[in-house]
Amino acid sequence: MEYYPKIEQFVIEAFTKSHNPKDIKHFERTVYWLKQLRPEADEALCIAAFAHDTERAFRESSSHPAAGSSPKGFRDEEFLTYHQNKGAEIIADFLKQQNAPQEMTDRVQMLISKHEVGGNEDQNLLKDADSVSYFENQMNHFLTEKVAAVGKEKVREKFQWMFDRITSGKAKDLARPMFEDAITKLG
Repeated sequence: MEYYPKIEQFVIEAFTKSHNPKDIKHFERTVYWLKQLRPEADEALCIAAFAHDTERAFRESSSHPAAGSSPKGFRDEEFLTYHQNKGAEIIADFLKQQNAPQEMTDRVQMLISKHEVGGNEDQNLLKDADSVSYFENQMNHFLTEKVAAVGKEKVREKFQWMFDRITSGKAKDLARPMFEDAITKLG
């Protein structure tokens, strides 16, 4: 994997400088779960798994409100489209700067551009790995900080959506105990 270490460094530096470095665990575990679901995952899939949420490190609060704060909650289609496309654009631009092959750059961009909603088999795989890692690594943040910011109902909707969007039976089985724990802790 020639370009994966470069992406990893880029994302880690971006989140360390401008966001919450605790999110890095979510990215690492998204790659882990991706490989549990598809051990032979190619470099482009691994790059997309690690870099799928890069938009958050570059988000301008004036252009888009915090996730979940709109009346539509965490499922605001306009926000999700922006998040996916902007992240895909940032990573594609970085890969171009690294002289990555165009085919790889296009594939990574395509994958990240649908990581929230899925689409083809590989986009669904990325979405599923993201969901499992979400429950494993971000649930507590949502139970504490997000509940206080947006309320229990929006967080409950987020948990349900993150579980319901999983398409793979294996990923659903992996996520189910974490999802049930999240719902129980939410009360």
